[in-house]
Amino acid sequence: MSRGLLYDATLCIGCKQCEQACAEENGLRYDESTAAEAVQSDHKYTVVLTKNDKFMRRLCMNCEDPSCASVCPVGALRKTAAGPVIYEADRCMGCRYCMLACPFNVPKYEWGKALPKVRKCTMCPQRVQAGRPTACAEVCPTGATISGEREDLIAEAKKRLRENPGNYVNRIYGLNEVGGTAVLLLSSVPFEEWGYPAFGAEPMPMLTYRALSHIPDLVTVGTVLLGGIWWITNRRSEVAMAEGPKNGEDREEE
Repeated sequence: MSRGLLYDATLCIGCKQCEQACAEENGLRYDESTAAEAVQSDHKYTVVLTKNDKFMRRLCMNCEDPSCASVCPVGALRKTAAGPVIYEADRCMGCRYCMLACPFNVPKYEWGKALPKVRKCTMCPQRVQAGRPTACAEVCPTGATISGEREDLIAEAKKRLRENPGNYVNRIYGLNEVGGTAVLLLSSVPFEEWGYPAFGAEPMPMLTYRALSHIPDLVTVGTVLLGGIWWITNRRSEVAMAEGPKNGEDREEE
């Protein structure tokens, strides 16, 4: 079974221990300056947002059918059976297609480094593989972030919505969006207000496939049209060449 995360914003106290644990797990710097940054970056994979005493986490959603992996020409990004979408830097050629493809604008590039890499939350794959909670879930003092089997987390989220409907927007973000994500969100504030777009249930790679699948038809139709134009143009030239001498002969006879 695939594992995931459930973040319940109503239980979050904004302590940012998840940010610090993420940084330590990934060998990143974390100080007061980093803590004050309110955006994801190549050195800050998760961020706790604050608005009117409400909180929300932003991190890689580790999609069930990730568009970042689908466009990677060298397989540097791939979805694992355990749930995380991992990144293998030694394969990466720096094309940055993943940055354009991600619907959540998650992958970041190390622009300031001589040998840059793409950076993002990979949902602690070593921990997940070993059956341990992610670093952010393990350190959370209120249980706002928990990890486990995705199906169990979905059941827990539905239970919370059912038992306390007044506490939440009636929606589990990530349940169906872009084909489903490993990270699931609950909130008392509409997700769009936190910058989470409203997506349909269809995976992004499928939309790309459908668009590209029409290319052969377009090529065929275009070839036929161009061929027809060439034949007409060529035929006109042949007719003009054939009629040219006759017109000249007629003028000489006059």
